[in-house]
Amino acid sequence: MFLLSLLFALALRPLLVFAAWGYTNNGSNYGINVGSKLVFKASKTNGDINSIVYRGTEYQVSSRVESGLRASTVTITSYSSPAYLIKVAVTYGTLVHYIVARYGNNNIYLLTNKGDASVAASRFIVRLKPNIFPHDSSMSDFCDDASTTIEASDITQNSLGYTKSKHYQDSNYGRVMDFDYVGKTTGGKASGGPFFRSLVRGCTTVAEDLYEILFYSMGHTDPERWGLQGPYVLSFTDGGTPNTALFARNADWSWFDTLGIKGWVADSARGYVAGVGIANMKSVYTYTVALSNTDYQYWGVAASSGGAYTIKRVVLGTYTLTVYKGEYAVYTTSVAVSAGSATALNTITPNSDPSGVAAIWRIGTPPTYIHFSDPRLSSWDPANFIVGTTATSDFPGYMWKDVNNDHLVYFKFTAAQIASAETIGIGITEATRSLTVGTYRGNNYIYSFTVPESEFLTDVTQWNILKITVISGSGSTAYLNTGISIDCVGLY
Repeated sequence: MFLLSLLFALALRPLLVFAAWGYTNNGSNYGINVGSKLVFKASKTNGDINSIVYRGTEYQVSSRVESGLRASTVTITSYSSPAYLIKVAVTYGTLVHYIVARYGNNNIYLLTNKGDASVAASRFIVRLKPNIFPHDSSMSDFCDDASTTIEASDITQNSLGYTKSKHYQDSNYGRVMDFDYVGKTTGGKASGGPFFRSLVRGCTTVAEDLYEILFYSMGHTDPERWGLQGPYVLSFTDGGTPNTALFARNADWSWFDTLGIKGWVADSARGYVAGVGIANMKSVYTYTVALSNTDYQYWGVAASSGGAYTIKRVVLGTYTLTVYKGEYAVYTTSVAVSAGSATALNTITPNSDPSGVAAIWRIGTPPTYIHFSDPRLSSWDPANFIVGTTATSDFPGYMWKDVNNDHLVYFKFTAAQIASAETIGIGITEATRSLTVGTYRGNNYIYSFTVPESEFLTDVTQWNILKITVISGSGSTAYLNTGISIDCVGLY
């Protein structure tokens, strides 16, 4: 279960329509008018949103849980307190999905409670009509008539030769923690933790998509959680940024407290965690503090000076607290959170930071933001790496058995270094074909190999050679073959 909301945003500027607040029953759909500029329809059969009309223009193809639920129990309820509200509840087996409208707000509020694995529900898809929104080649989801599919049906190469996909957001990490909203314009995510990279938005010739990921099975770093997820909001504006009061870090959702939402936990049953700081922070890194257990997860960014942090609105319970330097876990402990009170923590001193170990040499590598075949990228099989000469950026951040295996690293020793055994460490973040769907984020693992002094050349003028080989796994060819995402290689 996740308590961060994801805000979808649609910035639109067509013609206008105005009508009264309320809902109608037209036989197959409930028609809901928010009393402002937005009118939408929800299916009485399975809760699909079959129509979205904003200022008189229809934008919708269909919006639904996964590919649409089968026949469900769909009910609608009006409220006059704490505000004028309309709630549609959709029950399908152990899944309950909610669609909520609030008077005068051009928003559709969505919540999904997944009881167990019996109902497949990995995402909510907002599918809009194609060609309503302008596109240019700088946009992450740009496609044109000359675009061709290079992998599955959602990674394409356009007429400029650039790869585009709902998985890739060009210069943006696409991590859950980096977004207040994602959207389409004419003018968090909540799956897998703060660093999870996942579907954001996509475009084909038949529809334009926005996504709220409830659970994504590729590249996930923790088990699927059951229970309530949301609110996540489909918000409509006339071209500007959505109201910042809807952002997860700012939102006040207390008006949901009396709506009978299954799994809803009011703020009165929550507490918060406040930490004094983090010792020995490295200034070039952002530190993130996260809480997680089998039911919930939360996170917050520590202050760059001193490392103070606060994580609010935490449901009572016991959590694993993890401190991340960048995206690497450098400290864990257990904390208990009580309702209506603060859990105060003293200064934390990270105790598992590999960069604190003195290295003879270390190579770090960056992530990528576009498909590996994109012509804007340098070769994945560059010249061999020479420690002290080759730029770090020239080391391949990814290696595949079928693309750039057996990469060589040349290095020399001083006389003192030759006289003892050394350790080679190779840190990887992911080892799967999930690399091609836009995520380098895995569970982080450092492979350590102790090399006896007898294996090194005794002449300090000669080059020792390290060969890195991916040896396990099987699969397809090229970038779909077995691969690893390399964070660093070092000799210690």
